[in-house]
Amino acid sequence: MTAALARPIRLRYAAPSELAAAPLQSSVRLSLDSARGPVGVRGALRDAALFRDAMVTLATLLESDLRYKGRDRTAYLAYLMKQGKKATAAIWEAQKAYLEGALGGGAAGQGDGSSDPRKPAGALDPVLTVHPDEVAIEVFSRDESAYARLAFASELFEGREAAHGTAFVDLSPRIVEQIDRLRVYTKVELDAGASRAPGGAASAAPPTAIERSLEVPATWLRGFLQVQSAATLPAVSCELAPIDLYNALFVLRTRKAKKPPRGLRFELVPGKPPRLILEPWEILLEGHGPPYEGPPRVVRTFGRQRLLALSRLLPHVRSARAELRGPGLPVFWVLDLGRATLTVALTGWTDASWASAASFDALMPRDGERGGGALDALAGRQRALLRERGPLPLPALAAGASAEDARAALQLECLRGRVLYDVARRVYRPRELFAEPVDEREIRYSSPREAAAHRLLAAPGAVRPTKVHEIAGEGTEIHGEVADREAHRGFSPRFTVDLEGRVSDAWCSCPTFRRSGLREGPCEHMIALRVAYARERAARDAQRTTAEGRALIRAETRTYVRREASGAEVVYRVSLDDRVVHLSWGTRGKEDPRHQRIWFDTDGEARDAYFKRLDALTSSGFVDAEASSA
Repeated sequence: MTAALARPIRLRYAAPSELAAAPLQSSVRLSLDSARGPVGVRGALRDAALFRDAMVTLATLLESDLRYKGRDRTAYLAYLMKQGKKATAAIWEAQKAYLEGALGGGAAGQGDGSSDPRKPAGALDPVLTVHPDEVAIEVFSRDESAYARLAFASELFEGREAAHGTAFVDLSPRIVEQIDRLRVYTKVELDAGASRAPGGAASAAPPTAIERSLEVPATWLRGFLQVQSAATLPAVSCELAPIDLYNALFVLRTRKAKKPPRGLRFELVPGKPPRLILEPWEILLEGHGPPYEGPPRVVRTFGRQRLLALSRLLPHVRSARAELRGPGLPVFWVLDLGRATLTVALTGWTDASWASAASFDALMPRDGERGGGALDALAGRQRALLRERGPLPLPALAAGASAEDARAALQLECLRGRVLYDVARRVYRPRELFAEPVDEREIRYSSPREAAAHRLLAAPGAVRPTKVHEIAGEGTEIHGEVADREAHRGFSPRFTVDLEGRVSDAWCSCPTFRRSGLREGPCEHMIALRVAYARERAARDAQRTTAEGRALIRAETRTYVRREASGAEVVYRVSLDDRVVHLSWGTRGKEDPRHQRIWFDTDGEARDAYFKRLDALTSSGFVDAEASSA
């Protein structure tokens, strides 16, 4: 599967979405794709202000793009030529990149009949699904790093009429601008359907049908479906009060981080409300929500800048819930808005960086679990049960199978676009994204090199991390060895992961890297090492709770933290390196850490002393900050 492949989509709207306003009544008419059959909803809104603010917030998340954008150097080039000077190759390349970014989307969209020429080609329109208990709209951001699902409960509508199903909806900037100016003090009706509702206000000219042909890139579709696949994974959940979300947004709006790290840390201590720490300022925000129930954890997340898009919804928020999954996986925020619910997933996959290969790998079924087996049969039974009975939790869909098998089958259906996991309600819902299901093999790999990397990983012992160095203040440097049996030789890739989970430096001994470096992207050996390291770390974390798993550990570093009554954070770092145990501790940001190095006669004695030290820290109220770092 190459990044150039795309899924052709043809959309047809009977008319553009519009707002029909009268002195005493307004009607929001959302046009749906007519190819999906009779799907729609109609009714008067009981809370028009909530509808307006939620829809504008959803559109903000849809249009958001945090990717780096180069500066326009056209004027500077003209100045150089006017002065009789020559422009360097770097400047010409910068101008070329700018023009491609500025004109590429518009050129690709010419002649497609789109009502919005500013909309970049290659991203799907929002997906509207009418369920018996709610109406939901799903969007995925342009930079492939944020997913949002806005669900309006049936109680929001007075005189609700609905036809259940799924269709794409025309949510152009024009209709969003009209909704933003909606007069909420008058009666407001919503009419979402594939055709105009009878009895509406007559227009000066008959509506013009809109037809759009899209080539949805596999990378975009891959991210959209795998975010939903991530929603099915087990998570740690904590509740926040609306004032906690306000405090976090206030800090982000009034400060700008000029250096990494730029994470948002959750301190979860059983029996106490969650605490939020904003980096790099180390600003502590005490929680005001219900006490956290679960094991002690410190979870570090990214993508916090996207939370500023939620500011408009603060007057409607009744409670907020953060669901935290594994390292590198999306963080789900669930906002209870009363008659509506907004679910936002923030990922670290901006611009589909190759460093995210390990995260995507965790969301895909292994080769032996796909296609034609018991997993497909179980998935078929689950899908039929959802169609018959509607939204159901995981235990009701197990159908006699284990929870792991049931979750794996539903995860597969999410990747195919036929099932959706509702994080807010913690139930599975039927949702047909396309008329034909997506082949999960088409979105498994983002490039031929990633497919070659997984070919290397399939050979036992072919990819092996050899050294892992923790670089203070910079990140983690990972070395490895890759035995490529097809090339009949071995390679030695290495890379550095910075404090924000990005690959800041990489090198490999293969001909591809020696020829072009990283200009053509990472080689398959780097990607294989990245995935192998993530798998090894996950397996080690799972095994370290047993005596047999601990006996295999010869080198590792763990960081434990404890928040004192004064608000100061004590950091304790313990490292095991063969027969040496290294300790460092101190108050974060207030003093230089103290160090102690202890040598032992055997590696077994060092390992026993290492784990005794970790157990002692846990019993003293310290929390492991490594096990749950996202």
